[in-house]
Amino acid sequence: MDSPTVKYPLGSLSHIEPRTFGEPGNRTFHLAIEAGPAVATVWLEKEQLFQLGLGLQDALSALSAEDRDKPSSPVDPEWSGTELSLDFKVGQMSLEYGHESNSFRLMAFEVQTEDSEVSPEDASSISFWITAVQAAKVSEESLRICSAGRPRCFLCGLPIDPDGHVCPRSNGHTVFESG
Repeated sequence: MDSPTVKYPLGSLSHIEPRTFGEPGNRTFHLAIEAGPAVATVWLEKEQLFQLGLGLQDALSALSAEDRDKPSSPVDPEWSGTELSLDFKVGQMSLEYGHESNSFRLMAFEVQTEDSEVSPEDASSISFWITAVQAAKVSEESLRICSAGRPRCFLCGLPIDPDGHVCPRSNGHTVFESG
């Protein structure tokens, strides 16, 4: 299957870091990406960041011990074009593993809705390669960030706000408090 065409193939990254800011229940999430003179801030939903962390964790654990210890080699050199600064919200991401290079390729496509001001042709999309070591760090940090949010209700799984939670599974008869 052919990979979709991306607007900005960044090649191998020099830096990638999952980040969040804000208070639990009102946080925003993004990946800070650098490849040569290109920088990108790719905004994600918490669930997207969580799934990225899980996907990388699963892919890394599926590798043999020999593959995990094998050094990664860049598939594509890092971005050598002009200075580039991207900032967009992700609608779709994909992940693939390059066995020969022992590295992972991620592709991120800007969210497109019916009322988007950006046409599909002008929407941002990037692809980049990260090493197995970078993938492990991204996975670990993504999962750590996502688990640091509001505690979950043991009955319904919904987050418990600091001022409490009326659980739909208890028909509103029980109010749980966080902490």
